[in-house]
Amino acid sequence: MFKFNIKQSISVKYHILFWLGYFIFNVVRWGSYFNDYWYSLKSNLIEFPIHIIVVYINVYILIPKLVLRKRYWSYLFWLIFMLAMVYMVRTGLNYVLVTKNIWPEAGNSGQFLELNHIVAVVLGELYVIGFVSAIKLLIDWSIEKQRNEELAKLQLSTELKYLRTQIQPHFFFNTLNNLYALTLTKSDNAPQLVIKISDMMQYVLYEVNSSKADLFEEINHINNFIDIARLRFNDSIEFETDITGNIEDIEVPPLLFLTFIENSFKHGLKNSEKVTVVMSFEVKGKNYLEFNLVNSFNSNSDITNEQGIGIANTKRRLNLLFGSNYVLETTIRDNTYNLFLKIPIR
Repeated sequence: MFKFNIKQSISVKYHILFWLGYFIFNVVRWGSYFNDYWYSLKSNLIEFPIHIIVVYINVYILIPKLVLRKRYWSYLFWLIFMLAMVYMVRTGLNYVLVTKNIWPEAGNSGQFLELNHIVAVVLGELYVIGFVSAIKLLIDWSIEKQRNEELAKLQLSTELKYLRTQIQPHFFFNTLNNLYALTLTKSDNAPQLVIKISDMMQYVLYEVNSSKADLFEEINHINNFIDIARLRFNDSIEFETDITGNIEDIEVPPLLFLTFIENSFKHGLKNSEKVTVVMSFEVKGKNYLEFNLVNSFNSNSDITNEQGIGIANTKRRLNLLFGSNYVLETTIRDNTYNLFLKIPIR
């Protein structure tokens, strides 16, 4: 059953307005040309229904079924057939209902089936077909472009959500390993660790619900993670934080920096008794945030094979979020691992 909805009514309204405007324009144009507005009105009343039928057959039948399927010769055949029918019907109706002079532009010399008259009628009809078809194709292209952009945004949003769901279990798996290590040694720090984990779970599961998070809250979240690491490794961790500029009201992708912090501990603690980490945030102007991370590094470890899912996900997130509008650099100098990240904040 045919259902008429608002979108269809809007479409019909614009079709009516277009043909009405085009009709009035033609009546005025040819009425001025012949200095006979009554003749122009009558002839356009004959011709415009023919224009509309031919245009819609071309736009909604011939182009979708023939041109878009690359059946060009079939399209050419049906177009020529339609133009022939237009000439016969339009000329005949004008002769019977409007005037015996079938070609006023040529004075009284115009004859039925005369070559010049046929060319004039066909060119006029091709003009209408081409003009309206171009408008329709332009509108269709615009709608398709918008639809593709919306699909791309949806795909991006879906992939980012998927990557975040991977990061969170990965993070809690590592944190629970810390708790397990403390319970094995019956450490008095285990209850404190449980509280810290609870705070972190509350932040990740309930407070981070969008594509942006407050930078100040992210830093607090990192500090909770560092406290957890300190509870496990006692005095083996030295951590320093430096903030330059006003970070108030700055929003960043959630859980972005934590992966790098985790990785710095992995670099430093492997086959080492102590790790030193220096983390800094600096606001550059109004548009960028620079994140620096320097940690002691065991030169005997192969970090290329040790980065795991966290770093891979983070790089993928950066590419999806910022494209080429970010900088991520890592270097190793004098047993220190240096990471530099620059991202847009506006």
